[in-house]
Amino acid sequence: MRELTEQEIVRREKLQNIKNPYPERYEITHEICDAANLEDGVTGVRVAGRIILMRKMGKMSFLTIGDINGRIQVSVKLDMIGEEAYQEFKSNYDLGDFIGVVGEVFTTHTGEKTIRADEITFLGKALKPLPEKFHGIEDIETIYRERYLDLIMNDEAKKKFIFRSRFIREIRNYLDEAGYMEIETPILNNKASGATARPFITHHNALDIDLYLRIAPETYLKRAVVGGMNKVFEIARCFRNEGIDATHLQDFTMIEGYCAYYNYKDNMKFLREMLQYIIEKLFGTLIVKVGDKEVDLSGEWEAVSFRDLIMRYGNIDINEYNTKEALLQKIYDEKIDIDCDTPLENLGFGNLVDQLYKKIARPNVVNPIFLTEHPISLSPLARANDDNPEITDRFQLVINGAEIINAYSELVDPQEQERRLEEQARLKSEGDEEAMPMDYDYISAMEVGMPPISGWGMGIDRVVQLLTNSDNIKDVILFPLMRPLNEEKKEQE
Repeated sequence: MRELTEQEIVRREKLQNIKNPYPERYEITHEICDAANLEDGVTGVRVAGRIILMRKMGKMSFLTIGDINGRIQVSVKLDMIGEEAYQEFKSNYDLGDFIGVVGEVFTTHTGEKTIRADEITFLGKALKPLPEKFHGIEDIETIYRERYLDLIMNDEAKKKFIFRSRFIREIRNYLDEAGYMEIETPILNNKASGATARPFITHHNALDIDLYLRIAPETYLKRAVVGGMNKVFEIARCFRNEGIDATHLQDFTMIEGYCAYYNYKDNMKFLREMLQYIIEKLFGTLIVKVGDKEVDLSGEWEAVSFRDLIMRYGNIDINEYNTKEALLQKIYDEKIDIDCDTPLENLGFGNLVDQLYKKIARPNVVNPIFLTEHPISLSPLARANDDNPEITDRFQLVINGAEIINAYSELVDPQEQERRLEEQARLKSEGDEEAMPMDYDYISAMEVGMPPISGWGMGIDRVVQLLTNSDNIKDVILFPLMRPLNEEKKEQE
């Protein structure tokens, strides 16, 4: 058994003095945020929450209770709740405890909305003390590991997660109004398909087969379109066994949507209008503060080709290098230091171009742009451009150096899709761990017949990180994956 601190021992002793420390339920009449907006004189108000602040005095005490949505002050007087209840309160209640309050709303002479308690009920003991309010939680590792403490003590953290919830809700509402159907697709897949990324592998004991955690829901959503669902979307938890940095995690939330009879240019317009509508509704403006920059999301957004953006910031014309070997030599000659999980020599041409763009071009983008004309080898599920079959009808929305949306006109030709996946399988066999495998089941679905389709995927975590001006993507994920503490201790020994 772990060793307890002196405060933890004292709190456990107080717990023994409370008659019913963990009641089954407590009936409330108002949420705390609603009670704080009531007019003076309203009686019989029943609220519940955690004690955040407390001033115990002789015959009258003040405390503040709160939850994720608000706080309210409570006055506790001996002559109102009775001597026995008041003494129990003074002796056994601590910061962090949960209580229920019944009373009348009034406003103090300092203008603070308050409930004058007629009755208080103990609802739950905090056996550990809360962090000291003045300093809060200063250790970033503790914030990520013990997010519940961060939510209790940090109003800014609460605002971020409230915003995240509202943002997702507004997307759902917008897509619903636009006629999209929300569906669910498998998380466990036979093939690591839907995107070029390194998958997580697991094992199904009953079937005795290896499976892959979902990289993206793409191929299943398009199967739904084959089945006649013309507009579909999913808010999907996805998994990619890649590096961790300020904008990437191995498990993340993305939303993907597909619309029959659209092309990628239709989705440029649709998604720009969607994001502008939602952001203006949530912020009241389309000028968003990000770090020391102001990002202007208003008006039309510039479309820039892959080639032109790399030329703009790196003065390298990728069209002059038609093999990966030639482009790789140029990267070496220019002494461009590209950090990639896969050795550059093992990447296909498309992925090498992508790594070059991420190094020299993407960090310079501030205001939104649509990045277009991706090399075909970088987009195995996208439709080839009619005028130039070496590029695809695809775009990525890039804002402040981050890729927010990936979208394209979908490849619906099953024979061409099979050829491309065969090429991806070849690249995978040669060491490109991000290349896609052959997926004959998906090909079989395509052979039933697919209409013209355009689809898109947006990283929820990344766009919320941008819009909340957060330095690290973990700041907008309630419970990010962390290395177990016992393993960290072993490494330090």
